[in-house]
Amino acid sequence: MKRTTFYITVGLAILLTGFSSCSGEKKPVNGRTDTPTSGTIEFYADESFSPVINELKEQFEFKYPKAHLQPHYTNEIEGLQTLKDMKTCLLITSRGLLPSEISYFKSKRQLPQCFPIGYDGLALIVNKANNDTCITVKDVKRVLSGEAKDWSDIVPGSKRGAIEVVFDNKQSATLHYVVDSILDGKPIDAPTVVAAKTSKDVIDYVDQTPNAIGVIGSNWLNDRRDSTNTTFQKNIHVMSVTVKDQATPMNSWKPYQAYLLDGRYPFARTLYCIIVDPQKGLPNSFGNWIAGPTGQLIIFKTGLLPYRGDITIKTVKTRR
Repeated sequence: MKRTTFYITVGLAILLTGFSSCSGEKKPVNGRTDTPTSGTIEFYADESFSPVINELKEQFEFKYPKAHLQPHYTNEIEGLQTLKDMKTCLLITSRGLLPSEISYFKSKRQLPQCFPIGYDGLALIVNKANNDTCITVKDVKRVLSGEAKDWSDIVPGSKRGAIEVVFDNKQSATLHYVVDSILDGKPIDAPTVVAAKTSKDVIDYVDQTPNAIGVIGSNWLNDRRDSTNTTFQKNIHVMSVTVKDQATPMNSWKPYQAYLLDGRYPFARTLYCIIVDPQKGLPNSFGNWIAGPTGQLIIFKTGLLPYRGDITIKTVKTRR
């Protein structure tokens, strides 16, 4: 039996936005003293993206030793409200601004920047003892809507019992993606839904619960020992998903970069930087650095798909 394996390489050829330094005589705005490459600022991000954001933060601070970035990991709703209250100038989350939100900032005489920086996959994970790891999009919807309550409803003959669905928290970008993009705006109505506090808690819960399905951002699952980003953490299984009517190992796909790129993996979401920085200081430079070549390469190396770059897919046929 032959199966095609894809490897992707990224060549990034984008001009990095130059960072101009601020004069020491410039008066602080709202008490801020940061410049594009120095100072201390706080920013907000959805907790489901914390692994890749931590890596971006560390590399930016390495390049600019006088810059100190303090991330606050929270949910999408709280993060956006903090941005509206002008208590932060940078938010990283999984959706752009609505027209009404843009109008709100303009009414405050602020011009927001909102741009995509990459893609991740919304991954479904199961216990390492569970070998039923292929699932259709239709069955995912049936589980989330409560139509399929037991493992035997999606895997005939399964003795695993009732399905427990596990999310990170009730206001996360992960849950909002499920409602908006998978269930077409309908509420999650699965009979047993567990709200863990963090993405790590989702992994831990699934690791200890044989009948659970966890819903999590794929950037949490890459095995950092694998430089090719083609393996996931070994303490759980990542499910393969298909748009076909019946799931098989040959027509189902995991959230690898190549399958996010060519659309085979159906649950891909976009990461956005939202910046409201009238001073054009450190929040503005960090957000635009992420969208530049170095930031995009880091996103690629963490296992996600960068938004910008010259991407080449190489096809290799392997025998099994």
